[in-house]
Amino acid sequence: QVQLVESGGRVVHEGDSVRVACAASGRSASTYTMAYFRNTPGKEREFVAHISPSGARTTYSDSVKGRFTISRDNAKSTVYLQMNNLNAEDTALYVCAASFQQLLGGTEYSPNSYDYWGQGTQVTVSK
Repeated sequence: QVQLVESGGRVVHEGDSVRVACAASGRSASTYTMAYFRNTPGKEREFVAHISPSGARTTYSDSVKGRFTISRDNAKSTVYLQMNNLNAEDTALYVCAASFQQLLGGTEYSPNSYDYWGQGTQVTVSK
């Protein structure tokens, strides 16, 4: 069993930065593919970023590329999402996900590829 707990969400203004974290407990986090998705009322869950177990490979959605950075510290079993130059459209519940598999060829973008989910942390960006 794996538990994922997110933290770091808060209310900020447009142009500000926020770093959210996802702490994993249970089986060694270094064996998981990890990702962040975001939920907004009335919209489907949206892929944000993914990182391979070693951290060597990352992918991002077009909407956050160049502004967000995903990273991991396997010694701390924690994955981070650094979000810079935030805008109102980034307002969402940011949810962490984990997969036992190496995800390639676009499978990393699908929520169905992930086995475990956190409860999320809210980021609100005001104009």
